[in-house]
Amino acid sequence: MRIRVAGAEDREWIFRTRHEVFARELGQHPVNDQGVLSDAVDERNVHLLAEVDGERAGFISVTPPWAGRYALEKYLVPGELDRLAGGEALFEVRLLTVAGRFRGSAVAGVLLHAALRWVIAHGGRRVAAMGRAELMEMYRGIGLAGTGRAIRSGSVEFELMAGDTAQMARVSLERYGRILRAMEKRTVWELDTPFLPAEESCYHGGASISAIGERVDALDGRYAAVPADVLDAWYPPAPAVEKVLLEDPAWLARTSPPAGADGLLAEVCERRGLPAEAVAVGAGSSDLIFRTLRGWLRPGSRVLLLDPMYGEYAHVVEQIAGCRAERLRLRREQDWRIDPERLSRALAEGDYDLAVIVNPNNPTGQVLDTAVLRDVLERAPRTTRFWIDEAYLEYTGQPSLEGYAAASSNVVVAKTLSKMYALSGLRVGYLAGPPTLVQDVRRWTPPWAVSLPAQVAAVQALREQAYYAARWAETARLRDDLAAALRESAPQVLTGCANSVLLTLPQGGPTATRVARACRARGVFVRDLTGMSPSFEGRTLRVSVRSAEDNARVTKALRDVLA
Repeated sequence: MRIRVAGAEDREWIFRTRHEVFARELGQHPVNDQGVLSDAVDERNVHLLAEVDGERAGFISVTPPWAGRYALEKYLVPGELDRLAGGEALFEVRLLTVAGRFRGSAVAGVLLHAALRWVIAHGGRRVAAMGRAELMEMYRGIGLAGTGRAIRSGSVEFELMAGDTAQMARVSLERYGRILRAMEKRTVWELDTPFLPAEESCYHGGASISAIGERVDALDGRYAAVPADVLDAWYPPAPAVEKVLLEDPAWLARTSPPAGADGLLAEVCERRGLPAEAVAVGAGSSDLIFRTLRGWLRPGSRVLLLDPMYGEYAHVVEQIAGCRAERLRLRREQDWRIDPERLSRALAEGDYDLAVIVNPNNPTGQVLDTAVLRDVLERAPRTTRFWIDEAYLEYTGQPSLEGYAAASSNVVVAKTLSKMYALSGLRVGYLAGPPTLVQDVRRWTPPWAVSLPAQVAAVQALREQAYYAARWAETARLRDDLAAALRESAPQVLTGCANSVLLTLPQGGPTATRVARACRARGVFVRDLTGMSPSFEGRTLRVSVRSAEDNARVTKALRDVLA
């Protein structure tokens, strides 16, 4: 069996097969002289096609939220669609169709699986479908649940069904994992997503590590590729940091660090003007995110996230803590900026236990003025805890809210030295907040959480502000030059305020996944944002700022691919 996205050459077969099944066979639509059945939604639909031994065997259609309309809307009353979506961007799965002689085979099941994998790969978290009564067991088998809403179309009885994609993926693997693994070996899979999901973890997009090798036992290829898919600094650590690391590396490697990183803690407090009881350190911000949010959240907690936003938060909230996050959707037409009034209204109405704000936002690079953000925090309910991620704030020139957080009762600011100080390989960060909350984080911190090389490097880096300030200013110049060069071949480039740009591909052209893959074959790695959020519509790339020479390689690779 072969599974692929249907092309223009398949449309006539699809529409004729629909007419045969839904008009002649099921009587759902009137028979017409042309023998073709289509509708207005088809123009923005994605059809997934199954072939068996080179013969078209069936198809299934997916209507993504960016299509602008759904086929099932004509059967619903006002407001019913919003309730069905549950605050998420809704994907509609429709028109599962198998040609006559292939019925009873695995075609229908594999097409349903393909639709689910395609939706998940495009950031979808909520699916709706109209299930025919005789196929209800198959739909329930992949985790779709009936809503009790019966719909009649022509002579066919349907039930409105809906499901969360994460739960659907778990259910289908539990019930059909053995069959799916067997089918994977017999299927030529041509979708831009794996046949089966990888290990359940947050994907960070650092595919460029493959240019070195996952085992990192040989570093010969470390300069062969351009890692523009990660937000590591393009510049080296300050010379004084390199000097202290090279002074006695054997001693640094074999010696246990101070268990509580007290020297690093003292340096942070002195440089940032923070009281010691308001600061906790960790092995980068991810360490602090996992430890803190797992301690704060319970399955019933209500959490507000921005969308799109750094995927680690959704992963920890939904997959680790077991909460259902609600999302404040940022808008492409507003250049993904955070609207403070919309944010304030959502906080006032939501009664959230936790709200997470990344500022500047990753991956969009847009910053909310910290004075404006502080006003939002002041007006928000005191029962809501805030996690403010300032991983890339120094690129923007905005002042930090860490001092405000330390004096507050409900705000924590997370800072990482990994990115801004070119220490990503060493992993070091800290958070600032109310002593009562920080004390919990310290209790959940194991001894020696930050390695000795990381502590030594971080202390020295914090003393080298002049060096790093110059690198941050140079990054802004490189970013603007990169954006200008990219606009020559891709007009929709958003600069932002951090160390990356967003490139939006035109509708109907190659997908972001295909472009990223083609660049990778040229030794250039860019970040495909398709799986992060449905808002990106499968056509948005993030390109991180590198050196001028590497930026030229990125520009050439993208120009060649897009041409």
